[in-house]
Amino acid sequence: MTTFMLGKRKGLLAPAALFLLAASTALADEAPTAPINAGDTAFVLCATALVLLMTPGLALFYGGMVRRKNVLGTIMHSFVAMAIISVQWVLWGYALAFGPDHGGLIGGLSWVGLRHVGGNPSAAYGGTIPHLLFMAFQSMFAVITPALISGAMAERIKFKTYIVFILLWTTLVYDPICHWVWNPGGWLFKRHALDFAGGTVVHMSSGFTALVVALMLGRRRGFPEEPILPHNLPFTILGAGLLWFGWFGFNAGSALKANDTAAFAFVATNSAAASAALTWMILDWVFYKRPTALGAASGAVAGLVAITPAAGFVTPLSALVIGILGGAVCRQAVQWRTRRRIDDSLDAFGVHGVGGLTGALATGLFASVGEKGLFLGNAKQLLEQGIAAGATLVYAVVVSFILLKVLDATMGLRVDAREEFEGLDLSQHGEAGYSE
Repeated sequence: MTTFMLGKRKGLLAPAALFLLAASTALADEAPTAPINAGDTAFVLCATALVLLMTPGLALFYGGMVRRKNVLGTIMHSFVAMAIISVQWVLWGYALAFGPDHGGLIGGLSWVGLRHVGGNPSAAYGGTIPHLLFMAFQSMFAVITPALISGAMAERIKFKTYIVFILLWTTLVYDPICHWVWNPGGWLFKRHALDFAGGTVVHMSSGFTALVVALMLGRRRGFPEEPILPHNLPFTILGAGLLWFGWFGFNAGSALKANDTAAFAFVATNSAAASAALTWMILDWVFYKRPTALGAASGAVAGLVAITPAAGFVTPLSALVIGILGGAVCRQAVQWRTRRRIDDSLDAFGVHGVGGLTGALATGLFASVGEKGLFLGNAKQLLEQGIAAGATLVYAVVVSFILLKVLDATMGLRVDAREEFEGLDLSQHGEAGYSE
């Protein structure tokens, strides 16, 4: 009553006071379920930091592949996602994705502002680590996913439109799909669709959205008649290395415990990345007569994407095979995109969309650690993987198309010809990536 009356006298103080009151209760814990395990908590803390590092790694990976005049603009797409989605996740994103289930489709609003998410373990999420830490770990996945889409927008998207897009897309696309697959009440979770660390949730959702973006945004001016070459391949190689490094947190950390599952995921991650890098490099060597650095880096990322849904469910030998499949199939997808003259500038669709789909289906074939796939007689698992992949693809494509249509009609998607010629660094940010 006092707060209400104060607000009547002071105008905007009432909403502020109510927000502070909500914030003061936001970290109220769920009832304790089990003691916190110090080893598991330390492990997931380190994994969370590794996954955060992946987004700056992505910034370098993408930044090196654009022209000099667009390097800062491209890096900013990843950097600003770290800020915007981190805030969104605390305020409502986590509640929608992992909050109490509503019909198998979405979480409710009872966890908005992290209410009921505190220091006690959650039986549903980890069991031996603070619930708040699980939230933080998952926030890093939410951060990098829309940043992946920026690869299809490079060198021509309005920055203000990009900001609105990733905020709405994360809320309308990522959070629901995350709920379907990883929330115990989600309809795909209940069907026992397997996605260890994000093949559908992260890579398919962003990769197939990237294809929609590339088609709706249109080609960069001069593409494909004029050569548009990477301005700094060492940036790209360094970015790929940071992604490879951070992916150990992405995949092994998804075990949420320092145990044998984490070890399987760790080895599978490295094995698939290595075999995919070699596969792409060898194929370039055969067809282009030279082993390209960009091909090796792209192959490593393709292998990392492909193993993500399977990481904790397969043996090291299976991981090598999945990496070979990921490298070959993703390279073919990039070749297809080139032939069709689709300007997915940095191949977010070819690597993440197709790689995620390849990995999701491969999980249904090769699963043998804790789960059984087709090769161990469980054909139903492959069917469930196909259903999860199909649902993710259709939902992401349809909602992204509608969202982009609305944004194009209200804000406009791309910069004008003069701004594109000048480059996004100057036209969108008033800065230059290089002084000379």
